[in-house]
Amino acid sequence: MGKNFKIQKSPFVVPTTDGKLIEEHFGNATDKNSQVSIAHMVAPSGWSEPFQTPKFDEYTYIIKGKKQFIIDDETVVLEAGQSIKINKNTRVQYSNPFEQNCEYLAICLPAFSMDLVNREEN
Repeated sequence: MGKNFKIQKSPFVVPTTDGKLIEEHFGNATDKNSQVSIAHMVAPSGWSEPFQTPKFDEYTYIIKGKKQFIIDDETVVLEAGQSIKINKNTRVQYSNPFEQNCEYLAICLPAFSMDLVNREEN
């Protein structure tokens, strides 16, 4: 009989072209779990993504630094120790326009997948 737990010692490192570190601990890429994804991320200073309207709820917890969110038309800045839930089907843009790298955890329900992101073209 198998164990009733799984320790993740080798998260999947998502290939990126923008300098952002994404380590998925649980989710589609790591263990084929489509219900939830949990990822550790580091967004470098100056990083940003295009606007998107994900088809998943996303929870973000800031470990170090600050992260900027433009949610609908409102700008929100989170600092270390703060967290946010952004409801699915909400238009959002993520960035780090600050001097320090931003380290955070992201949890997506259902799990993150490119099919569910709906990124806008620049």
